[in-house]
Amino acid sequence: MFYHIFRYRLKKLVRTREMIFWTLAFPIILSIFFNLAFQNLDSSEGFDPIDTAVVQNDNYRNRVIFEDILADVSEGEDRLLNLQETTLEEAEKLLEDGMISGYITAGDMLELHVKSSGLPQNILRLFLNNLNQTFAVIEDVVSTDPTQMEPLIASISDPRVYTEEMERETAPPNQMLNYFYSLIAMACMYGAFFGTEEVTDIQANISDRAARLNLAPVHKMKAFLASSAASYLVLMVNMSLVLLFLRFALGIEFGERVLLLILTTFVATATGMSFGSFISALIRKGENLKVALIVSVTMVGSFLSGMMYAQMKYIIHNNLPFLSYINPVSLITDSFYSLYYFETLERWSTNIVILMIMTFVFSMATYMVLRRRKYASL
Repeated sequence: MFYHIFRYRLKKLVRTREMIFWTLAFPIILSIFFNLAFQNLDSSEGFDPIDTAVVQNDNYRNRVIFEDILADVSEGEDRLLNLQETTLEEAEKLLEDGMISGYITAGDMLELHVKSSGLPQNILRLFLNNLNQTFAVIEDVVSTDPTQMEPLIASISDPRVYTEEMERETAPPNQMLNYFYSLIAMACMYGAFFGTEEVTDIQANISDRAARLNLAPVHKMKAFLASSAASYLVLMVNMSLVLLFLRFALGIEFGERVLLLILTTFVATATGMSFGSFISALIRKGENLKVALIVSVTMVGSFLSGMMYAQMKYIIHNNLPFLSYINPVSLITDSFYSLYYFETLERWSTNIVILMIMTFVFSMATYMVLRRRKYASL
């Protein structure tokens, strides 16, 4: 009887276009749009030389060292500045027209003139502050002990490095991944639609099919388990196809821990289905209300996990960390991210354990609600 129910339930689910769409077609379509929108996200953050002007006055011409330094940082592919030498009037006009980020004048100290504040202006400010401090040290040494001038110049020419470059032990950071991982988490949580229908189809006061099932000589729990197994199989196939599409069609990285990736998907889909079962058991009637609640919870969870705004995940983690541990979408997203980025499994294990606890709580709550439900007549 178990196999009979499983087989016919499987045939029904394959023909249910709405559920196949939300757990298979919709994530794939959305991932294509994500890929088109975010494919140049990392490359767009490369550093561009800062458009700068320097005023050619007498102080500038007399400071040959300063002139040489500006020439050095304005040459080559990795140059800091796109520098042009102008008069004061020309520099002010370029700044007013937004053609440069700022202009430099040489007096007793090097001064930066800007119109607005931003990253280029801050870099220029730090650069000039460093030059001013260096010139001040040189002038102090010349006035107090000229014999120390040679070792000072040597130390300036060959600055001591206090950082050591090491080989990367983790995967390279990729800003796109969090969007796609949260998309997968959303698709897993949309498995709640499968769980909702399973519970609906065993409540005799909601559907005719459920009424016939309750009259059949088969234990309701056995029928529920066989039907749920078919739903879970379809959901796992859908999620596997989504993962394969992301990996091989769009080139999204998941790391090399394939078995743990499968286990994560297995647990995540179980959480989504059990959540839908709980909602359906809790709300006796009103299919529209059930769907609205599932979609609302999933979309709010997706937003908090960084699907619409990547930094939101870190804002929540820093300010309201408990939300990260009660949001299943965030837990699923972080599980995929942990497998890709971290060598240790501590963070991944924490997420998976919490998801399994959620699944157990949703399942037990569903069972406790349904086992007490009786029908006076059918």
